[in-house]
Amino acid sequence: MDLLPALAIGAALVAVATVTGLVWRAAQGRAVRGSGARVRPGEIGVAVGGFGEQATLVQFSTEFCSRCPATARLLGAIADDEPGTRHVEIDLTHRADLAARFRISQTPTTLLLDADGVERARIGGAPRAEVVRARLDDILGRNHVGIH
Repeated sequence: MDLLPALAIGAALVAVATVTGLVWRAAQGRAVRGSGARVRPGEIGVAVGGFGEQATLVQFSTEFCSRCPATARLLGAIADDEPGTRHVEIDLTHRADLAARFRISQTPTTLLLDADGVERARIGGAPRAEVVRARLDDILGRNHVGIH
């Protein structure tokens, strides 16, 4: 192969990889509409009554997740600031069944549940505080300028 076509192919591969990485990164931490499925505390190993009265932030983590501890601190602080809201962390390291059941393909992944345990939003990757708070406002029925 000649040098010029080889360099062109190499440059094209680098460009495609860069664009793919930027698109993936932009999608991290964004909330998407939840499945609408109802989650019961017992099915994820939480004691009955272990969900928040108003909302629950369910964080799926693994032992090897580097962003999970910071996510747990963030979600815990938000839950502490919001009356009736609870943060629950589920370690998927030994619970692959839950990863399959809830379609978790990365950690952290956070589900935002309403008072009835219905999945109203899902955040893949490390969540941003303003996104979590905006979705909680939706769940709690508060008006806000939305972050989408």
